[in-house]
Amino acid sequence: MSKDALGDIGFGYRPRAVYASDPARSRGRLFDEPESPTRTPFQRDRDRIIHSTAFRRLKHKTQVFVAHEGDHYRTRLTHSIEVAQIARALARALRGDEDLAEAVALVHDFGHTPFGHTGEEALNEKMAGWGGFDHNAQSLRVVTRLERRYAEFDGLNLSWETLEGLVKHNGPLTDASGKGLKGPVPQAIRDYCELHDLELDRFAGIEAQCAAIADDIAYNTHDIDDGLRAGLLTLDMLEDVGLPGSILKRVRARYPQLDDVRTGHELMRRQITLMVEDVIAAATANIERLKPDSADAVRAAGETMVTFSAEMAGAEKELKAFLYKHLYRHAEVMHVRADAEQIVRDLFDVYFADPRSMPDGWREGLDRAQDRIKARSVADFLAGMTDTYALKEHRRLFDHTPDLG
Repeated sequence: MSKDALGDIGFGYRPRAVYASDPARSRGRLFDEPESPTRTPFQRDRDRIIHSTAFRRLKHKTQVFVAHEGDHYRTRLTHSIEVAQIARALARALRGDEDLAEAVALVHDFGHTPFGHTGEEALNEKMAGWGGFDHNAQSLRVVTRLERRYAEFDGLNLSWETLEGLVKHNGPLTDASGKGLKGPVPQAIRDYCELHDLELDRFAGIEAQCAAIADDIAYNTHDIDDGLRAGLLTLDMLEDVGLPGSILKRVRARYPQLDDVRTGHELMRRQITLMVEDVIAAATANIERLKPDSADAVRAAGETMVTFSAEMAGAEKELKAFLYKHLYRHAEVMHVRADAEQIVRDLFDVYFADPRSMPDGWREGLDRAQDRIKARSVADFLAGMTDTYALKEHRRLFDHTPDLG
């Protein structure tokens, strides 16, 4: 059906800022496809991401606490949805493309292993001889190779802008000469850029920058919520941390009889609001100072435009340090992390030694493959696992599996 036959429907081509990513001028997809008559390219990307297998798997992938500790802790799925909500709010305020910001937010965690960063560290260690493991590069592998849903191509065939945002939402990966800014660029990213140059030496568009800082806002706030729920953090502990402490003071002054659960929820929502409003003000000032007149001008600006103010950046750094010390490195969390690392190591060793231990679709031809190819295939299989499936596989293959409860 043609667009003309549908009449004057509204589906996303609305006025944006001159520096926003315009879906009508998208740089396209690696494999050409007819445009949708009812969706912009970025809306179509968002829909493909949501309908993917990798998105559903996020439901049972750990954020901080292992999934079976309780139904109310964040998972990668709930975290991604929360990031998308904040990213849309920021993109809307800055007159960027909300759908692109949402797509980048929803896809940004696709490459994470089971058991959160613990699993990534263990897999990176096992892959040290074959280029290591990087969750951002793995996300790109998922959406360009590993998802197998379409008749004409592997992956999801997402638009250039969404892939750019996925790879570069935290900033450029190389300098102008191609040298990696934080070490060698993962092979998966370099290989894809040979086919579809994502301009690794430039910043991402304004929408991807919104998604990146939305990620920080979401986990800095909601990890407090999960920590309080787990009993590893207390409101009294937060009183001495600048940002949450100042909010708690105001909440308690206004609601002196409020119970701790509702006080915690008041803290969460007010902290998100303060951080979002701060980013909008700081980003607006940066845009007025740099005056980008196109999406490419944002990419060539030489700095991130969507930032916290200097004051909020300091408060956010203090909060991160607090969470690292009192939550992420808490003795109970570290004990579970050690067991989770062992599960990932054990599974890698078994699959690498005998690829026939893996299911159909993963093991074919690997018994004769070079170690480099075999190791990467094992990493792909392991990285795609949910926490629950990794535990199930370990129980199938080993006499004893650590209890992560």
